[in-house]
Amino acid sequence: MYLISSCLVGVNCRYDGSSALYPKLKQLVNEGKAIMLCPEILAGLPTPRETCEIVNEDGEPKVLSKSGIDYSEAFEKAALKTLKICKEKGVDKAILQSRSPSCGFGKIYDGTFEGNLIPGNGLTADLLCKNGVEVSSDEDWL
Repeated sequence: MYLISSCLVGVNCRYDGSSALYPKLKQLVNEGKAIMLCPEILAGLPTPRETCEIVNEDGEPKVLSKSGIDYSEAFEKAALKTLKICKEKGVDKAILQSRSPSCGFGKIYDGTFEGNLIPGNGLTADLLCKNGVEVSSDEDWL
């Protein structure tokens, strides 16, 4: 069973209120081979919402908005809720939105809000990986 970021199957839940629609991914959901989920919506964050990036402060990663609001707790709760759902549904693979502070896998924004990418994972992607879920980004999978 797959977990797919909701924004990749046409749900307008990205920070800017947009989405993408990848027919191959939507087909997996339609066939019952995947569930769709947005960790940030699961955490109760609104859509649209201010862009956030992972910033390292004193060696500790924090999820901050561009205006400096700390959303770390919401993103951490979202990751834990997502992992719980994956365990309940038997999810062993995830296809997640690239570069996101929640779902990014392999590359995320560097915390400067200037569009620079660095190696790393979003909080949800990282937690899923550490718990045996095989994670890939939409860019890698497609």
